[in-house]
Order: sequence, then C-alpha cells, then structure tokens
Amino acid sequence: MNDYEQVDVGGVRLAYRAWGEPEAPAVVLLHGIGGGGPGDWDTVAEQLADRWRVYAVDQRGHGRGERTSAYAIDLLVADVAGLLDVLGLKRVAVVGHSLGGVVAYLFAARFPERVEALVVEDAGLMYPRTPVPPQRPEGELPFDWDAVLALRSQIDEPDPRWRDEARAITVPTLLVSGGPASYVRQETITELAQALPHGELTVIDAGHMVHQDRPAEFTAAVRRFLTSRT
Repeated sequence: MNDYEQVDVGGVRLAYRAWGEPEAPAVVLLHGIGGGGPGDWDTVAEQLADRWRVYAVDQRGHGRGERTSAYAIDLLVADVAGLLDVLGLKRVAVVGHSLGGVVAYLFAARFPERVEALVVEDAGLMYPRTPVPPQRPEGELPFDWDAVLALRSQIDEPDPRWRDEARAITVPTLLVSGGPASYVRQETITELAQALPHGELTVIDAGHMVHQDRPAEFTAAVRRFLTSRT
C-alpha cells in the first residue's frame, strides 16, 4: 500500500498518496462524500501509474484529511488550488467522483490555466432537491459526520452561480455517467456535457460508483481521454 503524505494547505492538513514517476504528467483524483482512504482509488491509480503521476487526495474531513470546523464546497475547491501550490504542480488533469466531480469542475472553471483535462464521474449540474436527512452509520467513521451534514446541505441547496460557472468551462472534459442504476439525475450530466464546447459523454452502466464497480471500463475511458491531452 502506498504511504500517505500530509501537507499543510492554508492551515488545514490534507493527505494524499501518490503512484508513478514524479516527472510524469500529473493526475489528481478527488473522492465523493464519505470517500477517500485506502481502497477508494487504488485500482484506478495503479492502472494509470504507468504513464502518469497519480495523486489520490483525502480532502478535509475525510480519511486522513484534517477534521475542521468549516466545510463548504468552495473551501474544497480552494484546497485543491492550495495543494497544487504546495506540491509545485502548475497544470494537472483532474478526475472527480460525485461531490469530488463538482469540486473538480468548479476548480476547472476557476483555474482553467491549471487544468489540462477534466474527468467528472457521475456528477452533473446541481439543482435544488428535496432534502433527505442522512442516517449516520454505526461505529467509528473514516470521515467527519459534520462534513457530511454540511456538504449535503449545500448539495440540496446549491449556489445557482455554480451552474453558470460549470457551463463556462473551456477545458477538455469527459463526463462519465453511471446510467439508470445511479441515483444521480442523469439528465443533469447530459445537460452539462451538451453545454461544454469541449465536452464528451460516455455511459458505463454501473450505477453511481463507476470507478469501484467497473474499474477496468472506467480506467480505459479515462486513459483514452487523457492520452491525447496530457
């Protein structure tokens, strides 16, 4: 198992694991709510490491990322920028799943000069939705439950400006849809793909957890997309 590195990003400790040669083009992997930690991205990272330097990040409140008093999507976006500064990475490809996909596409919208290519896994434009109170799992959690509550509230009532930002993304973007078995509204993914000048949509009928349930197909799609762009 790859060892964790921990770095201070704007006063918050983030953690990451890395695969591949340090000089190779960089790919940053961002997990969804409750994700991160060993096992989340391992298969994907190992399969991409022959060509890319792959960083799987534990974002604040998740895995070995620091538990903090503040959780917000905009803070997660700023954390990505700060992490790249600390690691000395000027331009990267960004791959994000679910909430991590939202963080990834907002990062690409705000820092297009830092993004070679963008992959968004089963996340689309965010619209208000009826809140469903999350049920806390029993036992010790590998993430901060307060992070789940805070971030879920923003997903339920998203800032409408985020949709405008997403539609203005200019970097090459692959959207991976999990198909009808996913609980994510698939029309929001299609809408985002159609709005982007360099957007591409592929469907892998795996449900929401595409990279975990169909890792070979997911990695093949990502590899094909990144090969000509990084």
